[in-house]
Amino acid sequence: MTDQTPAVPLITGTTKLFGVIAHPSAHVRAPMVFNERFVAEQRDHLMIPIDATPESLATVMDGLRAMDNFGGLTITIPHKVPIAQMCDELGEAARVCGAVNAVRFGDDGRLYGDIFDGAGFVAGLALKGHDIAGKRVLMLGAGGAARAIAVALCQADVGTIAIANRTREKAQDLVDAIRDGAGYTQAYVLDDMADTAIDVASDVDVIINTTSLGLHTGDALPLALDTVRPDTLIADIIMVPARTAWLALAEDKGLPTHYGRHMLDCQLELIGRFIGALD
Repeated sequence: MTDQTPAVPLITGTTKLFGVIAHPSAHVRAPMVFNERFVAEQRDHLMIPIDATPESLATVMDGLRAMDNFGGLTITIPHKVPIAQMCDELGEAARVCGAVNAVRFGDDGRLYGDIFDGAGFVAGLALKGHDIAGKRVLMLGAGGAARAIAVALCQADVGTIAIANRTREKAQDLVDAIRDGAGYTQAYVLDDMADTAIDVASDVDVIINTTSLGLHTGDALPLALDTVRPDTLIADIIMVPARTAWLALAEDKGLPTHYGRHMLDCQLELIGRFIGALD
């Protein structure tokens, strides 16, 4: 093996298996990340891609549950919602989102699931020295990632979360889900995505873009930054490009920024612990 050849885990009769389940599975990257870590830390583990069609999903999950040496899964499109419905127990964020991105098979035979987008985002903030407790947050968007992030912010004792979304009803549904599903009352809905959000932006500590604006060249900015305070943290969850036009504008204005990659890095660590692949 040359220096350029990637190391692979040594598979033995005691190797503990983990997986990432998707359809199709060609795009998944978790095996590369986790297996490299397993080799570096000399863990007798192996993560494999599992391509399961929606029609075969229940059969595949039953088979994995029956394997004594299978620990758990990371989950991606299109299985996050149906696997959540298969779980015997869901974490707080997963109950609010109705979706999971990680499950583990317990020794008791039960299937435990949760979603770690939000926990990864909050952990990423802490990693970069940002304490969210008591802070006033403006969150743009109310989709799946926003749900998980809102729950995690509440778990971290955020002060308030003003939610601005193109469709007010969807934002209200998120607020109701956080209150009814987890008992948190910090979130409230803004009546207008643009005008009201700009007004609120002038007096918050953190602004988070959870929309897809910024994924493509020429996208509109999630929110104008003309009125924000100079100490307001501008955060994006978009991974590619890492420096979105919105973050670039914020940095040009001298505002502190927080990149989406921190959410992913911390999320993988949390998922690894949840499924038993990492300590």
